[in-house]
Amino acid sequence: MSAGAGLRGPLVLVGCGRMGGAMLRGWLDRGLPRAEALIVEPDPERAAAARELGVEVVAAPDGIAARFAPRVVVVAVKPQAMATVLPAYARFAAPETVFLSIAAGTTIAAFESHLGPAAIVRAMPNTPAAIGRGMLVGCANARVTRAQRGLCEALMAAVGEVAWIEDEDLMDAVTAVSGSGPAYVFLLIECLARAGVAAGLPAALANRLALVTVSGAGELARVSGEPAERLRENVTSPGGTTAAALAVLMADGGLADLMTEAVAAATRRGRELAG
Repeated sequence: MSAGAGLRGPLVLVGCGRMGGAMLRGWLDRGLPRAEALIVEPDPERAAAARELGVEVVAAPDGIAARFAPRVVVVAVKPQAMATVLPAYARFAAPETVFLSIAAGTTIAAFESHLGPAAIVRAMPNTPAAIGRGMLVGCANARVTRAQRGLCEALMAAVGEVAWIEDEDLMDAVTAVSGSGPAYVFLLIECLARAGVAAGLPAALANRLALVTVSGAGELARVSGEPAERLRENVTSPGGTTAAALAVLMADGGLADLMTEAVAAATRRGRELAG
């Protein structure tokens, strides 16, 4: 199934919070029949929001009919809840069903310990997926068929761009770059705005300049097809104001070194959390 193909269930979504809800809306927009989606969400407000989309919602897995046989179970709950949530879904661990996890830090082995032999795709989304502009990276275990991998790709593509890795150990680096990456960009906006204030700009204007500049530059980088290095060079006149600023940012110990250290620290912490 290609990412642009109409989605088909039956599908169980476990957890309909911010990310789960965004994915659900993306699937419905891509053509997933509402009758083929079933949501498990104990929170009354989130459950009500899901029902407003026209899908069936149950509060707990024991509310799923015994005859219900999903093609995919999407797990979108907090990692710390996995040990208590997953065992109830072991009855779906059959060759025709794939589990797609978007829980950060929960390894495929951890899923297998609760589900037994099962087809599992571990995915790392980031927060822009909530507006359909996410970056999602998947890793599948050996039980995932080609068709199941295609289905998971279509589900992920509903909220952003998709890439795959074969080595699950790389997921910590993926998390450090794209999973945590939005926070780095938000910090850049904060710092740029504060620097504008320090240079004499009114705070409201400095905030607006920083926000629109960062978002606009990101969109330009996305649509231009040029590498970031070339785009940077295009806006940098020799001896000009941009060159003066970049001389500071690109000096030893500057932004490149700090970003390398930051991603390395996040990667190490991811490995520590995964055990």
